[in-house]
Amino acid sequence: MLLKKLKLNKIAMTVALATAATTAQAGYKIELTDKDSIEFGGYLKADARYVTGDVAYRDYWIGSGTPSADASQFKIHAKESRFNTKYTHGDVMAFIEMDFYGGGGNEVISNSSHPRLRHAFIKYDKWLMGQTWSTFMNLTAIPEAVDFAGGTMGLAFVRQGQIRYTNGNFQVAIENPETWGSDINGNTASTANDNVPDLVGKYTFKGDWGNVSVGALLQKVDSDVSSETGVGYSIAGRIKAGGKDDIRFQLHGGQTGRYVGVVTSTALVNGEYEKQTAFTVAYRHFWNEGDRSSIYYANADTELTNRNRSQFGVNYFKALTNKLSVGMEYGRFTQDDDGTEEVSSDYLQLSAIFKF
Repeated sequence: MLLKKLKLNKIAMTVALATAATTAQAGYKIELTDKDSIEFGGYLKADARYVTGDVAYRDYWIGSGTPSADASQFKIHAKESRFNTKYTHGDVMAFIEMDFYGGGGNEVISNSSHPRLRHAFIKYDKWLMGQTWSTFMNLTAIPEAVDFAGGTMGLAFVRQGQIRYTNGNFQVAIENPETWGSDINGNTASTANDNVPDLVGKYTFKGDWGNVSVGALLQKVDSDVSSETGVGYSIAGRIKAGGKDDIRFQLHGGQTGRYVGVVTSTALVNGEYEKQTAFTVAYRHFWNEGDRSSIYYANADTELTNRNRSQFGVNYFKALTNKLSVGMEYGRFTQDDDGTEEVSSDYLQLSAIFKF
């Protein structure tokens, strides 16, 4: 009788897992035992994007563009779609997520895109270990945008391996080091001998009004490349602005290197750590319970490479159901490098996003 019951439970669990795999859009959660559960989540996002101007097409803007005369281009893709799984066992949580920006693809026939690891980490008590967003980031301060991330040149934006300790509103972490830029001879800096992890600390003030975080960053470069130590800071937050509206902002300064601006800064320039100043400001307004708009502006300016990059965007999201939204965004990406003419491209992007 017990054996029969175990077999029936096994069959039931197999059916539940199969159902979960096909209905991940429902955010399905399976309670395995009193202590164990598994969840499936993510979203499917389809994008139609048109770019025209003097900067070549990208699926989403980063802190570097390729000047190109008459760069008009149109694409439809679903590469931002992502899938994640969370397993919980008592106080232990393991999380893994992927999307499809891993390269590859054949637009002639199949349009295949390789999966890409986004997150893979374990949390226990006050500790986290694995790959996820840098502790330097304030995720609530990222604008809601149709363009992926929206204004990356003004954001702290890094995913990487780390060991993080959290105690209340305070977090400290050692994170994966990566020398980026050129050495004292102008050659590409080597990462082979990076032997000191980056150190990140952050404290977040929270209340009914929203949150503001203050962060600091310390990077010690491989001594074979440079004797420089990079020190940077971050102030970021999301403030409630009446109803469901909010204001989101980020301000970064100092020697933040690759942590800010998505390659706007080269970090090391001939062995010297360059400083950069970057900021993002956004206002989100809800027209009703589900429909909303954001307007945002991001800018980054570097000291040694004399780069200035910016992005403006305004969008509208229409909630068709509590899980399905369609969005439209118009914006402009601009780059002005020392000694060259300012170039820019306008973009119009439509999307449909279904959250699991």
